[in-house]
Amino acid sequence: MKRARPPHRSRPALVGLALSAAACAPEPDIILYCALDEVHAAPIVRTFEERSGLSVRAEYDIEAHKTVGLVRRIREERNRPRCDVFWNNEIAHTVSLADDGLLAAYDSPSAADIPEEFRDPQRRWTGFAARARVLIVNTDLADPAQIGGMWDLVDPRWRGQCGMARPLTGTTLTHATALFSVLGEERALEYLTGVKQGDVHLTSGNATLMRLVSAGEFAWGWTDTDDFNVALDRGAPVAAVFPDAGPDGVGTLLIPNTVCVLAQAPHPDAARRLVDFVLSAEVEETLARSRSAQIPLHASLTDLEHPLPLERMKVMQVDYARVGAEIDERHGQLKEMFLD
Repeated sequence: MKRARPPHRSRPALVGLALSAAACAPEPDIILYCALDEVHAAPIVRTFEERSGLSVRAEYDIEAHKTVGLVRRIREERNRPRCDVFWNNEIAHTVSLADDGLLAAYDSPSAADIPEEFRDPQRRWTGFAARARVLIVNTDLADPAQIGGMWDLVDPRWRGQCGMARPLTGTTLTHATALFSVLGEERALEYLTGVKQGDVHLTSGNATLMRLVSAGEFAWGWTDTDDFNVALDRGAPVAAVFPDAGPDGVGTLLIPNTVCVLAQAPHPDAARRLVDFVLSAEVEETLARSRSAQIPLHASLTDLEHPLPLERMKVMQVDYARVGAEIDERHGQLKEMFLD
């Protein structure tokens, strides 16, 4: 007996069925765009859902886009916003969105003991759970005590032995942009030109740089504290140098996560509840104790044991509003320098 063949469905019919199923899916209470790595953010989102009873559709950025992908989507959707809450893993692009009128003001009670320098004066965004820009040193290849800060990267004695991520995305772009406001145009260009011309190895990202230093391919270079802590946890022979801590040094750049409610968010009340939770001391402590070792900013967590505490560094005094206002222009300038 012949077996009956299943009915043939054309590709358009299958696509139509998929779209129909998607249309029948329940509408989430909140849509979150999140640039923090999913491995760290997803458990926090699940906890919020369990406690609040609200459903969250979280959409994460991919590593290659380094935050910029979600920022681009927010700009493209400005006339018909989909996103309620943006959780960014850095600050400059959040400030830029605020300057363009894409963020709503919300003064979360959870942020009451976060220092003012990490809060927008108009309360359109709040910083929390920071990373620091540090120098990761392979202690088999270099003595951390002989490395004082950023200018050592362009010192001829280290030629060909150091590296950093190409300063076109992520925290490295934020860092380079900040240097223009902290050092001034001339000195910042002097430094970046030294990087370009001084045989400094340029990598695709901070995690790549961390792996190369850990493996002994480079002696040392710039990375973020979350990537450094991963190397430390793996048992790599590495140490962190908090740069430029002397009286005349610019100090260590802190780059906090930021969270904000979108202007014209489809679900503003639920969005504010999620922001309150994300900004809680509980969440900041969770991120501090995670493998990424985010640095807590809540005053109530100053005594929390942490592998890279704030008191070990001289914090760079930086105008985050200026960095956010200039980052797109600096990105174009840096592309001309580093993509020839």
